[in-house]
Amino acid sequence: MKKPKKAASLKYAQNYEAPIVTAAGMGYIADRIIEIAEENKVPVVQNKELANLLVNVDVGDSIPDELYDAVAKVIAYVMDLDSLIE
Repeated sequence: MKKPKKAASLKYAQNYEAPIVTAAGMGYIADRIIEIAEENKVPVVQNKELANLLVNVDVGDSIPDELYDAVAKVIAYVMDLDSLIE
């Protein structure tokens, strides 16, 4: 049996202590998160292991300390993409 797709969206600003989970879900919800991101030209980074962990964080909560390194790498990647576009 195929495992349902999982997805989460994050928000981060320099004045935040840590990134915040703004949406998370599996199956149809995950599909919608990705669809809305693509419609709004928000980069989508595929990382199954990180998605598996982020869907367990309540929406509106900061990411747990143990995910800082993995999420920092995603943010750095997205910032590099942004710098290429500008």
